[in-house]
This record gives sequence, structure tokens and C-alpha cells, in this order.
Amino acid sequence: MKSVNLYIPLLLLLFLAGACGTKKSDGASGALSDDALLDTVQHRTFNYFWDGAEPNSGLARERIHMDGVYPENDQNVVTSGGSGFGIMAVLAGIHRGYVTREEGLARMERIVSFLETADRFHGAYPHWWYGDTGRVKPFGQKDNGGDLVETAFIMQALLAVHQYYAGGNPQEKALAARIDKLWREVDWNFYRQGDQNVLYWHWSPEYGWEMDFPVHGYNECLIMYILAAASPTHGVPAAVYHEGWAQNGAIVSPHKVEGIELHLRYQGTEAGPLFWAQYSFLGLDPNGLKDEYCPDYFGEMRNLTLVNRAYCIRNPKHYKGFGPDCWGLTASYSTDGYAAHSPNERDDRGVIAPTAALSSIVYTPEYSLQVMRHLYDMGDKVFGPYGFYDAFSETDNWYPQRYLAIDQGPIAVMIENYRSGLLWKLFMSHPDVQQGLRKLGFQLSSDTPISAS
Repeated sequence: MKSVNLYIPLLLLLFLAGACGTKKSDGASGALSDDALLDTVQHRTFNYFWDGAEPNSGLARERIHMDGVYPENDQNVVTSGGSGFGIMAVLAGIHRGYVTREEGLARMERIVSFLETADRFHGAYPHWWYGDTGRVKPFGQKDNGGDLVETAFIMQALLAVHQYYAGGNPQEKALAARIDKLWREVDWNFYRQGDQNVLYWHWSPEYGWEMDFPVHGYNECLIMYILAAASPTHGVPAAVYHEGWAQNGAIVSPHKVEGIELHLRYQGTEAGPLFWAQYSFLGLDPNGLKDEYCPDYFGEMRNLTLVNRAYCIRNPKHYKGFGPDCWGLTASYSTDGYAAHSPNERDDRGVIAPTAALSSIVYTPEYSLQVMRHLYDMGDKVFGPYGFYDAFSETDNWYPQRYLAIDQGPIAVMIENYRSGLLWKLFMSHPDVQQGLRKLGFQLSSDTPISAS
């Protein structure tokens, strides 16, 4: 994934830094209970999507650089997938009282109004828009149309919002109805490119299917297949999941990494970056979840996290700072651009991304909290007005004060899921989601088929 520039006026940056208090913590985490620390980090991260949002759309800016340095001047660019994560973070913020229910509703109405008029391609959203106009900002020359994976991330969020407001007052119910319309308008079937039993990532009104990216598992795209099956209007048959995503069982590949058992095949590597354990499961509850390809999604994602931690503790490339209180490799900014850091020597550049361990708190709470306290005690070198900065390297003495929406969002969402399970409960309660999971043969614990009851 790549990033575009944003611009925040210097005075606003100074105000935010002062208002949020970016003083060094100097070991202060010891004075905080676990819940107080979690709330501090969640609230700061929420601010990225509240105070830092693009004003017209209400959506998440692709990135915010506190140093004010950007390669381009695209100050109005917003991200669809990162905004999906941000919508869920805002929902959690309403639940926590960071803003009032009325303020939260007004923001959600602004977001939905933008999504109703912004560029869509057979119901699917692009990776980026210009937030002031709603017109597509190409992610690449041929990637200037629908992005079905990013659309799935934003729909995951909108279905949770729908459930939050569906039983509310008339204004809230009206918003839920508008969300339902957006959901029903996504033409998942179109993205089969001629009714193939696989989903394609991209389609362009100018270049058609030239990106040519059929999506197979396992990676972060599981949620796309589940939502495609769940659609009440353009739902794909189960064969698309079984033949496309699971490739008729080829996704199953039992193996060990760092002495830890993994059951699934991870595309291009023995164990992928940690966002593969997070993006689909911001709404999809992995607890007790299984299908014919994975007997325990929670256990699999926990083990993927433990592989990441174990590799960093072993630290075969001898990077400074790596250890039990500082681990986490995932896609993030890197010392040379942007990279998908993974637990192998080829993809390990000595860069720690806080989102990796912190967004895994649902899988490894004790270990993730250990990292959170360590990072908090590092002070304003890594912690700013919108939470922990995207990435750093102690070996290279590299501490950029920069944020990416797609990395900040999972931190706030997974902290809330750890604290209350809110986003899991909302998303999993949607009847269409229940139907989609049933169609694909997913089961909960004790061999109990998923039901809408």
C-alpha cells in the first residue's frame, strides 16, 4: 500500500499537540492501570479520525505528517479502507463517551452523505478520493476505479454502524436505512469478471480488468469473500469462496514457523505480516469461528501473532531494541518508503510498527500490553496527538512523526473489541452477515451452525 500527502496547517498541528499533551511519559505507564493505559491510547488514536478527519467528507485522511513534510500537495485525499477502520473507531469513541451520541450521529450522517455521492464503480468504492469533491484519486495509473477489498473494509464498518443505529430514534433509523441502501448497491457479482468463481480486486472504467488481480487466500481479504456471499442483492454463490479464496482446499497447509503451528497457507511467505490477522477481524469475531479449511480462526490468528513475536525475540538480524517488550512486524512506513514487514529475514528491516502488537491485543493481551507500556514509556519520540506514530527503527535512530490511517484504525478498534467486544457484537448481529456465514459453512464453537437468533 502506498500513501499520498495531506496537509494540516501548522497552527492546527501545534494546537492539537498542546491539547493532547505530547509530553514525555518518562516511565509513567507504571502509574496507570491497564484500563487507564488502554483508554489513553484508544482516545488518542480515536482523535486521528475525529479531529484529524478531512472536513468535507468526515472521512480519514490517508496520512498525517506532524512534521509537515509531504512528497506531494494532496491535502484533501481520503482513504476508503482506512476510513472504514476509522468509522469503527469513531463508533467505539461514541460508546466510550469521547464524543456525545449526537455529535457522533452528525459525523456519521456527514460520512454517509459523502459516500452516497462519491465516485463508485458498480457499487464499489475506489482506494482513494479527493475528500473535497468525492472524485476518485487514482491509486495507480490503472487502479482508478473500484477496489473491492477496500470496499469490503468500509462495508464491514457500515454494517456495524447500521446495527448500532437500527433500533434508535427516528433520525438514527433513517441513517441506518441509508446505509442499508449503500450496502445493497455493491455489485459483488460484477467483480467475478464474467461469473468466474473468484473475486477480482480491481476494475477500472478506463482499463477494465487490466490490473488482473484474482484474490486467493490466505491474506487480509477474507472479509471480502464473506461480505460478497452475504449480500442480499448481489450475493455470490458459495463456490466463489471455495474455488476462489480456498482454491478447493489448497489454502490448507499445516506447517511450523518459529516452532509454532500454523494451519493455513500464507501467500508468498510462511507467516505473513500482522495486518493479515487484523483487518478482516475488526468486525468478524474470530472467537470459536471455524470452517472446513481452518478449525479455529482465533487460534490461527493468535499463533500468527506469536510467530511474529517469537521471531522478533530471536532477532536473527540483531536489530537494536527488538525483544519481548518491543515486537511487531506488519505493513507500515519503513526506512525506505513503505514495506510489508514480515517475520522472516527477507522482509525484516528492523522497523517496528506499533499497530502490529497493539492491534493484536485480542489475541495476545498480556504480550501486547507489555509492548504498549514500553512504547508509552518511550515518550513523545513515538507517542503523539493521534497515538503512537506509524513506525520506528532504533537501529537506524529513525523516529518519523507520521501517521497512516490504515494502521491507526485497527489499534482503536481492537482495543475496544478487547475491552467490550463492541464491534464484533454489532457486525456479527447483522442478519445478512449471519446469512453469508451460513452460506459458506462457517460454524461457531461446539459445532453449532451460525444462526441469526
